[in-house]
Parts: sequence; structure tokens; C-alpha cells
Amino acid sequence: MPELDVNGAVLYYETHGHISDPAILLIHAGVANLRMWDGLVPMLDRDHFVIRYDTRGFGNTSTRDVEFSDRDDARDLLDHLGIARATVIGCSRGGGIAIDLALESPDRVAGLATIGSGPSGFPDLEPSDREHEILDAMDRAFVAEDWAALNELEVRLWSIGPTRDQARLDPDFVELAYSLNRSNLARVGERPRPEHLDPPAFDRLVDLRMPALVTVGESDVTEELAAFEFLVATIPGVTSARFADAAHLPSVERPEAFNRVLGGWLALHEL
Repeated sequence: MPELDVNGAVLYYETHGHISDPAILLIHAGVANLRMWDGLVPMLDRDHFVIRYDTRGFGNTSTRDVEFSDRDDARDLLDHLGIARATVIGCSRGGGIAIDLALESPDRVAGLATIGSGPSGFPDLEPSDREHEILDAMDRAFVAEDWAALNELEVRLWSIGPTRDQARLDPDFVELAYSLNRSNLARVGERPRPEHLDPPAFDRLVDLRMPALVTVGESDVTEELAAFEFLVATIPGVTSARFADAAHLPSVERPEAFNRVLGGWLALHEL
């Protein structure tokens, strides 16, 4: 397995395509692992060198309980592979990491794309009644240390979406959504301590100068829909897209539609 030792962790990563092609770094959502990108890689690696990895606390990456920086981990992986600049694509918390990385190291980020993400420092918003119900159940599972129940509730809130009946969704997607998060149960005992960007991204988005693409599923949670609108209104020259019939993981649930948008954006900016 390709692995990289970094500051108390062993990062698991995969690469696809030829290293001489423009690089893309994929950072997964908090309800998934690097397997969430399986539907995108065959399109991307035809003319890009694609890098994806499991962040600390997820998938096949292991970590000790140390202070760390997600931005350092991403930069260390790029350095290890000899990549000076990459287009960084992140989903959910992965998109937040991507934004922070673009602000802290703009020389390393050729382009920035986010999926259902908000910037660090984005204020908490009042959830809907249905979101409250699921969040309360998550709190009870956390107190009871019922990690399997908590893991499933996370998928119900984010990947399925608070407004949708999963019985009406594509059963293959539903099965995949639960399986993407279930693999993270092996990491519940790990307690690494992330170092947050200071100052956070919320008041700094106007400093982003690379091409940016911001996307969201129309059935995502209240906070992510608001964060999408904020990013669209704040990032200079941003391109945006909303995906119908998708919640927090449109690139997984609607890969063909997402690939069309992403591929067009990459081509437009020669990334």
C-alpha cells in the first residue's frame, strides 16, 4: 500500500495517471474516505495526475493522538510526490481543508473546487426541525458511545439528506453511502488534534485569486446551502453549480452530471 509517514501519522494515498500531466489533489468528505472519488478518477486520470488520500481519522490512514495540520499533511503529500502545484478538489470538510490550503499556500494551488463545503470560521446556523431531530439522536448516540449508530445517523443527515426518504433513492447509492462512512469506524479511538487556520478563511475569501468552482446538492443541510451562497457571493470570479436530486455527495450520487461540470471548468481554465 502506498503510505507516507508524517508527524505521528501514516497517510494512505493512491495515484492515477501520468505524473507529467497536471496534478489534481482530491480530499474526501467527513462521511466518506478516498473511495468516494471512484466515479471521478476514470474521467480525470485520462489527462491528469490524480492524487487522493485518507485524511487523519478516516479510511486506511492511522494516526497517534498528536497536534497536526491538515494543510501540512496535504503539502507533505504533494512534496513526497514531487508536485509543485495542483488543482485541489474537496468535499465537505475536505473542501474546507482545500480552502484553507489555498489561502495559506496559494503558490501550491492552481485551482480550487469545493463540494458542499463551508469556509473555516463560518458561523453556526439554526438547523431545520428535521435536522434538529437527527442531530439530537446523534448526541444521544455519542453520549452512549454507540459509534455504529452515530456513524449511520451521520450518513442519514448528510449523504441521504434531511429532506429525503432514502427508500425513494437509488439503492446502490444508499448502500454505497453507508459503506463509505462505515469504514471509518476503525478510527473512532484515534484523537489527533487539528491546528486550525488563524485567522480562519471566513473573512479572507476575497484573497483567493486562483480559478474556483463551488458546488452543492440541492438537498444538502441548511448550513451547507447557506455556506454555498456565501462562497458564491464572496470568492472573486467564482463559477458555481447546484445539483438537483443530490444531497451532500453530488459527485458520488450524480457522477455523470458532476463530471460534466468539473470537466468543463477544468478545460475552461486549462487546469
